Amino acid sequence: MKVFQIGAAGGVGRRLAGLLSERGDEVTGMHRSPAQADTIRATGATPVTGDLIADSVEELAGKLAGHDAVVFSAGAHGTGMDKTTLIDGKGLEKAADAAAAAGVTRFVLVSVFPDALRGGEAGEDFEHYIKVKKSADVYLARTDLDWLIVRPGTLLDTPGSGRVTARPAVEYGDVHRDDVAAFIDGALHEPALSRVVVELTSGDTPVADAVARLAS
Repeated sequence: MKVFQIGAAGGVGRRLAGLLSERGDEVTGMHRSPAQADTIRATGATPVTGDLIADSVEELAGKLAGHDAVVFSAGAHGTGMDKTTLIDGKGLEKAADAAAAAGVTRFVLVSVFPDALRGGEAGEDFEHYIKVKKSADVYLARTDLDWLIVRPGTLLDTPGSGRVTARPAVEYGDVHRDDVAAFIDGALHEPALSRVVVELTSGDTPVADAVARLAS
């Protein structure tokens, strides 16, 4: 499979790129900062320069052409509400439109758990982030793409367990970035897992079994 990653240098993105490369997939990782090229190359993926804010839909479609799938895990990462709107929101819309224009139907979006930090003191920026991410989910779900929306719980950098809870609706919890990447790796290669929203936390089910159960 030829996979195009938007957000390939991020915490989930670089883990996923490594897994996809290990299984023999051809991975292209888009980056804006030149410093990220080496991070992407180290995973076995091929870096390509791109900018969700500056690039047009047509320019993005040119980069996506020839790939079998897109994984979108890019984000503004707390750099302000304007950037959140442009990257997590409008950026996703551009990427989805570009995928459609390029004929790349498989599209996986890493979203956010709707209960993230609810009841706490998340602040105005985080509330805006949650709203933008939900609107992005809605935009993608209205397309004709072969989409999958993954909503992980609070992301952990500690080593993954290889076990998750993955269903259309689960109780809020933490999940390791390793396990999110492993789940997407499996889901990308399961054609029957399509046009669904999956909430993902740590759990007791091996990742491969969780993917198979959802696909069935």
